[in-house]
Amino acid sequence: MPLALSSNRSVIRSRYIYFAVLLVSLSIPLIYRTVQSYTSSIWQAATTQSTTQAASIMSDSPHLNSPSRTPVYFLGIGGPNFMEATDHPAYAKLAAVGREITTKVKPKAVVVFSAHWQDGPNKIKINVAEQTDLIYDFYGFPPHYYEYKYPNKGSPEVAEKVIEKLAAAGIEVERVERGLDHGVWAGFMVAFDPKKNPLNVPIVQVSLYNNEDLDQHYRMGQALESLRDEGILIIAAGMAVHNLRDFRATRGTGETMPYAFSFDEALKEAATAKPEERQTKMSALMRRNDARKAHPTLEHILPIHVGTGAAGSDLGEQLWTFPEGSLSWAQYRFGKVATA
Repeated sequence: MPLALSSNRSVIRSRYIYFAVLLVSLSIPLIYRTVQSYTSSIWQAATTQSTTQAASIMSDSPHLNSPSRTPVYFLGIGGPNFMEATDHPAYAKLAAVGREITTKVKPKAVVVFSAHWQDGPNKIKINVAEQTDLIYDFYGFPPHYYEYKYPNKGSPEVAEKVIEKLAAAGIEVERVERGLDHGVWAGFMVAFDPKKNPLNVPIVQVSLYNNEDLDQHYRMGQALESLRDEGILIIAAGMAVHNLRDFRATRGTGETMPYAFSFDEALKEAATAKPEERQTKMSALMRRNDARKAHPTLEHILPIHVGTGAAGSDLGEQLWTFPEGSLSWAQYRFGKVATA
């Protein structure tokens, strides 16, 4: 090969190598920035996903997702002899609800409505006493029933909160100093046994109206709903079905009256209805053919109307029921309970 031709090819090859090296060197910063940008995007996406997953896990945590308000309870509470009926099915169920309240709900105070305290047709009373005794408002029982003690205290501060909310709703309230009637303390002796499961928070009792206006009681509950956002528990104490005349007639026969089943089921349908339908359905209960058999007088069904009013937008759940004779021991909860 001629020397000149070989030299020219060497020069050309050298120039190609030079330009290739130059091109690569110029491309490195661009490649670096591209890789860095791509890596950063991947890292950012991964970080965002991790954060989102962590937030999701946190929001699913029972502790962090626990209800911010107390539920509402309707408790079937029997007469004084129920305190000693430890083998009765309702005894264990009521005690279990009490443990749920003390261990999971953990209220700051309890506002309670009992079937055994009614006042005027358009006015209610509230117990503002801090130290309260028991009222033995029952007759014909063995002497030791009148010696029962249930340790409790009231709260003038909580009572004033109740009065403020009722007054804002146009409800007339009278302050009184009064003990707890057996519609409260006899059932609380089972639910909140002073030795096994003490409640240890103030109890403020509010009367019912002395009328049969279901909607008026429902509206009273609505006026008190916001107490639940302050850690105050609302308990309605009564009976889902309550006919004492037939109870005496059927005692010892083992017979359960048909209306004990039918009205109990109707109450469940109304109390667990959608919140926007609940008041209408609750109001219609006493227009049923079996209503006056299930409740010849209304004092034992009125508390659940207060409770369903206080439930607001929360759904109701029947925790348990047991029609027996001419009674029903149903228990309800409105709203959720923390699971941790």
